[in-house]
Amino acid sequence: MKKLLLATTALAISASSAFAGGLERTPQSMAILFEEGRYMELSFSVASPDVSGTLGAPSGDISPTFFNLGVAYKADLNETLSYAIIFDQPYGADVAYPGTFGVDPYPFAGSTAEVNSNAISGVLQYNMGNGASIYGGLRAQTLQAEANLPVLGGYTIDSNTDFALGYLVGAAYEKPEIALRVALTYHSETSHDLELTENVVAPAPTTLTTTQEVKLPQALNLEFQSGIAEDTLLFGSVRWAEWTVTEINPPIYDAAPPTRPLVFFDDDRITYTLGLGRRLNDTWSVLGSVSYEENLGSETGNLGPVDGFTSVSLGAIYRKDDMKVTGGVRYAKIGDATSFSGAEFTDNDAIAAGVRVGWSF
Repeated sequence: MKKLLLATTALAISASSAFAGGLERTPQSMAILFEEGRYMELSFSVASPDVSGTLGAPSGDISPTFFNLGVAYKADLNETLSYAIIFDQPYGADVAYPGTFGVDPYPFAGSTAEVNSNAISGVLQYNMGNGASIYGGLRAQTLQAEANLPVLGGYTIDSNTDFALGYLVGAAYEKPEIALRVALTYHSETSHDLELTENVVAPAPTTLTTTQEVKLPQALNLEFQSGIAEDTLLFGSVRWAEWTVTEINPPIYDAAPPTRPLVFFDDDRITYTLGLGRRLNDTWSVLGSVSYEENLGSETGNLGPVDGFTSVSLGAIYRKDDMKVTGGVRYAKIGDATSFSGAEFTDNDAIAAGVRVGWSF
């Protein structure tokens, strides 16, 4: 049972912004802190969203396939202190409207947008005894964004890669004899000063460089798991993220109709996950979970027209000696959305797959 509980968050590797709120691509889990001894893992995931809409004409699929990488290492300093170093790519976006503006009938044909981030977190955990622990650390994060909107006079925008610091704090309680663990983690907001260079061709060629503060949200994660029968584990999570603080609204874009920001979110998001894990033998375990994020019905931007999701994940874990390999697939039905320009995005979905390889030594 104990070895099973250490892998129940593995299906999170297939989470993606194709169906999570805001620009989210990873759930920022602290599960690695609870691995035994020294442990290292590598993770890789691929997501293939299928998102299309209609505004006088069909848009075609606007969401290219994208990839995510992660690396993490955990070790004990002594009987009460341990630490972890975690690299992930927590936020991102990739949008590409097919076609050519002025040739194809969809108004935003040829529009593209991309957001990239990388983060390294250093976390220290203190074991207080009787199953209780506290932890905290710093997160160093980069952010870069660019977009191309031919419909607005050949408008383009590009940013530098900005570096910012954030922090995290948390507490956990464990009772290994029943595979119980509850962990609550707070991730701070991070504030990036992006240098934005805007270009427009019409009505007159113009270039403008400004600096704008872009905030990425604070978040609260509750992760839990408990044995409910021999070799069977119930697990889940609840994540809240304050996406209403995130906005990009540079001056040239802001002066052109329509007037909503280039990037905005009208709602904060809460994501729920519940699942079961079952150990089949000393080598194999299987996992399954469902996740849900409410469709709130608010306007979306044209560069991220999704609103909530329901997903199903299936996975398996293979162990041999000190190595553990976890694979998972996830299918999501993406919530219908209406952009502020009136485009209707309906009947969209996404599929993702991931693999995580861990070594204990």
